[in-house]
Amino acid sequence: MTKILIVEDEKAIAEVEKAYVLREGYEADIASDGAEALRMFNEGNYDLVLLDLMLPGIKGERVCEEIRAVSSAPIIMITAKSGEDDVIAGLDAGADDYIIKPFTPMVLAARVEALFRRSDKEAKPRSAFGGLAIDAAGREVYVDGERVALNRKEYDLLKYLADNYNISLSRDQILEYVWGYDYLGSPNTVDTH
Repeated sequence: MTKILIVEDEKAIAEVEKAYVLREGYEADIASDGAEALRMFNEGNYDLVLLDLMLPGIKGERVCEEIRAVSSAPIIMITAKSGEDDVIAGLDAGADDYIIKPFTPMVLAARVEALFRRSDKEAKPRSAFGGLAIDAAGREVYVDGERVALNRKEYDLLKYLADNYNISLSRDQILEYVWGYDYLGSPNTVDTH
């Protein structure tokens, strides 16, 4: 069964998140601080993390970075920090999505489902196109057998294009999938990449 780790120091919010996660048919555990979250994540087998940023002890950004260093499990940051710099810092730390409190539980459920759809799609074995090979499990790309170093966005863009081989994609579709629906920069970043 799919397991979700909820990292939230406010008990009432954690219980609301857990209730909706359980209602959607997932298992859920709650960690109330950063150190506990890292311990539980390393001991458990979690498929997704709902992560508050403002935690006692180890802050959420650091928890995200440490989880991301060992796992590609999707991470959704849920926080009251709503500034543009906060959102960018959260995503740069490795989060896959960012939800600002207060939020509706139905939006949370929809975002969880969307991330699972994307991560399931990425869980395919290595795919090849001529001399290009993409290893989804390891997030690695090879050209003529040699590994090519790509940053996170470059990899996500290449993988999305490969997954949609022979399908015409609009700039908006690419921007939404790779950079997220709430991307605040120029849409020309797709052209640049």
